[in-house]
Amino acid sequence: MELFKRYGIKGVTMDDIAKHLGISKKTIYNSYEDKDALVTELITLQLESHKKAFDEIEALSKNAIDEIIGMMKHMGTEFSCTNPNMFYDMQKYHPAAWIKFRVFKEDYIYKCVIKNLEKGQEQGFYRVGLNQKILAKLRLEQIEMAFNPVVFPPDKFNLSQVQVEILDHYLHGICTIKGHKLINKYKQIHEEE
Repeated sequence: MELFKRYGIKGVTMDDIAKHLGISKKTIYNSYEDKDALVTELITLQLESHKKAFDEIEALSKNAIDEIIGMMKHMGTEFSCTNPNMFYDMQKYHPAAWIKFRVFKEDYIYKCVIKNLEKGQEQGFYRVGLNQKILAKLRLEQIEMAFNPVVFPPDKFNLSQVQVEILDHYLHGICTIKGHKLINKYKQIHEEE
């Protein structure tokens, strides 16, 4: 996974993987039929790891804003060392892995966003009357848009910074004044009202 994150999936051969692990290619092929099977297994493990981390963040968060910021910090660590080409390569060359990623995003992450919106509204940090389904879909598209190398070329934009800016924009659009004050507290910004 480290190699795929650094160079993209297409740019890493089975020889590269064997050399990186210090094993023979034959040993890899004893466990995986081909590169596609290996990629699918690694993506599955990565997504399960994210689910576990997100569930822990949700359980330990003080409020809805704390939760969403915690999740972005977790993902920021991931994004800071991930070549966006990995997602393009997965979509183009490894459809089974891409389907797993899409299901994770469109099912698990969608539900996380809906729950976060509900919690934020109950706590008074998010505006009442928000259309949660529309905003959840918008949030999913924002996340995916950051990975699009046509929109945010990796040589001009840092993926982690793009995600932070998109999240900041999203939060400011859904928050009440109480929510804005809490965001400023997290960002250590002191503004006059």
